[in-house]
Amino acid sequence: MDDSGMTRAVVAAAYGGPEVLAVIQTPFAAPGPDQALISVRAAGTNPIDYKVYSGVMGQDPARLPMRLGFEAAGVVTEVADGAEGPSGPVRVGDEVIAYRITGAYADDVTVPLASVIRKPSTLSFQEASGMMLTGVTAVHALGVVGARAGRYVLIHGASGGVGLMAVQLAVAAGARVIGTASASGHELLREFGAEPVLYGAGLAERVRALAPGGVDAAIDCFGGDEALDTSLALVADRGKIVTVVASRRAFDSGIKVIGGAPGADPGTEIRAAARLELARLAEAGKLRVIVAATYPLAETAAAHRALATGHTRGKIVLVP
Repeated sequence: MDDSGMTRAVVAAAYGGPEVLAVIQTPFAAPGPDQALISVRAAGTNPIDYKVYSGVMGQDPARLPMRLGFEAAGVVTEVADGAEGPSGPVRVGDEVIAYRITGAYADDVTVPLASVIRKPSTLSFQEASGMMLTGVTAVHALGVVGARAGRYVLIHGASGGVGLMAVQLAVAAGARVIGTASASGHELLREFGAEPVLYGAGLAERVRALAPGGVDAAIDCFGGDEALDTSLALVADRGKIVTVVASRRAFDSGIKVIGGAPGADPGTEIRAAARLELARLAEAGKLRVIVAATYPLAETAAAHRALATGHTRGKIVLVP
């Protein structure tokens, strides 16, 4: 933020690939009575961020230029006296997480007080900025499949942002977790209490070798035919299979599709309720966020290209 009331923000100037992104100077809104102004120290990136401007979820020229980013961590710089958020009073100088918001890719952002959660002291700003969207998605997915003690849960894409959250939460619930990942992600999965397995040809056989008694549930954080085919082959009850990656095949197969895609279950209430519990777990040292890489705002396009590969271990974070 500068003295002229302007701030830097990343926008999609058109629909397309990462090449349509630009950093602009834009006015910031003074906070109203139910809002806070936050100086952003880090903003989490998520696949939904590039999907909304790619055109795959529809195109509305009236939305352009489009501000990006649904979650951030930072410091409150302006808020009304007596302001309250879900985790209590909100005051100038507080270190907070803001989710779910609009326009997190910025130096400053005005957000509803309802989106402001106290930042766990155990997490850096970078870690905190990447906790909420992945965390609430993992909580939603685990709620669908009912992961609990003694059950085998297969998690596809276990070393990604949502996958790592789902692994930690499922292990904490007492489930036996098998996580698919490339070989480079196996050590991290073992550290979090999962049994890693290499994806690719023969995946179902490798999973059966780890769980000869069968797999009770599957969570697909990666997408693609292999994850879907393996889940359908190994889990008898399709109600115990959930994916966070919407596809025509996923809908047609009768499994649960969750998230922001058209036709998916957004899980609005369960996700909103999960925020305080995730923050509590992190504060207690029971939930970690792995930051795979950081990029400045000017390199958001590069961050999105890396994110789109689907092969990062943990979160990609923007640092203004």
